[in-house]
Amino acid sequence: MNIQLRDTNEITFDLDKAIKSLKAYSQSTGIESFIIDSKGQCIHSFGKNTELCNLCQKLRDNTNKDSQCASVHLYGSYQAERFGGKYIFFCPMGFVHWAAPITVDDTLFGAFIGGPVLMLDPDEFMLNDIIKENGLNDEQVRELNEYIGKVPVIEPERVNNLAELLAIVAGNISKGNSLSYEQKGEAQEIQSDISEWIHYMKAIEQQESEYSTYPLEKEKLLLSKIALGDKQESQKILNEILGYVFFSSGNDFEVIRARTLELIVLLSRAAVEGGANVEEIFGLNYKYLSEIYQYKTVEDLTFWLSKIMARFTDCVFNLADIRHKDTIYKALDYIKRNYANPITLEEVANHVFLNPSYFSKIFKNEMKCTFVAYVNKVRINASKNLLLNNNIPLSDIIALVGFDDQSYFTKVFKKEVGITPGKFRATRGRG
Repeated sequence: MNIQLRDTNEITFDLDKAIKSLKAYSQSTGIESFIIDSKGQCIHSFGKNTELCNLCQKLRDNTNKDSQCASVHLYGSYQAERFGGKYIFFCPMGFVHWAAPITVDDTLFGAFIGGPVLMLDPDEFMLNDIIKENGLNDEQVRELNEYIGKVPVIEPERVNNLAELLAIVAGNISKGNSLSYEQKGEAQEIQSDISEWIHYMKAIEQQESEYSTYPLEKEKLLLSKIALGDKQESQKILNEILGYVFFSSGNDFEVIRARTLELIVLLSRAAVEGGANVEEIFGLNYKYLSEIYQYKTVEDLTFWLSKIMARFTDCVFNLADIRHKDTIYKALDYIKRNYANPITLEEVANHVFLNPSYFSKIFKNEMKCTFVAYVNKVRINASKNLLLNNNIPLSDIIALVGFDDQSYFTKVFKKEVGITPGKFRATRGRG
């Protein structure tokens, strides 16, 4: 199925080539895929992947929650740009996707997204997590079950290869290019705001004024707006600060560039203070500081700085919740694959690249239980299936699901199930 989803006048890359390339990818791999713009919105789709977002939207409408699909896609794209051109992630509904960024002049203008797929057969725990997260009723659970049955289950190695291939396809689309008409209009609007501020300062130049020196209060206000994730107000205040920088520099481009460097550092610090991921922000900071010398005009520099500010603001507000959900789903996937072995919080935290104490905190916040409690639930759930087979001794079952002490296993089992393992086996799970 080939679906055109929205107007594409603002796209700066070769959209026809992108559609043709993604169609070849989708048809040759059998994987549903779609193209998003720089705001995370789907602009062209192959397959029925929009069914998932439609289902997600429907479920969230019924529970008065906002759809996060665009933010999820954007998060995956940003991470792919950060991690070498591909990124595999979980959406808030627990499905696996992968992203490959489409860049023009080293700036993200869109991405290819593959999926949804599952890397494990859907189980009771996955369904319970989705049901609990969204507060679904019986009819919605039925719809969810019906949809999950259509989602392909693909082993992790193949998912990684599919992501690698999609990155190669996206790399063939990415290139250097000039600004689109919409971007030129956006850049002109920024320049207009800056010019107005310069004219205002010229008018009061001879007067004693709060604007006769560098507007530190404006800078503090800008940092507070970024920390709150307020893009619109942040852009307005940034334009005023840039107006002062241009006015006071006498149009000396080297001075303007030096002040821009200082602003990037300030913006990144505000993003971190607002709760953005430190490593992600510092990685972006390094990238931006190395890019600045390729810009040769004030117009290009200010437009670029505005995009940086928007990106940092996204990291603070729009994507924080998505990042946590992706991390948690990756942790749950790891637990389900390794519960039979000794498994520690530190081990799983290392797998998702987080500090153990921070991982423990967000795990408890998202799952409403401790890490140990969740691992025990997974192990007990696995033991229930094994207990139905009378040919497997209880001592073997205990070892197979990762416990090393029978009395502790019995205690946890009774707490979770309400009866002892022996009674569960004797009654075939109906006790």
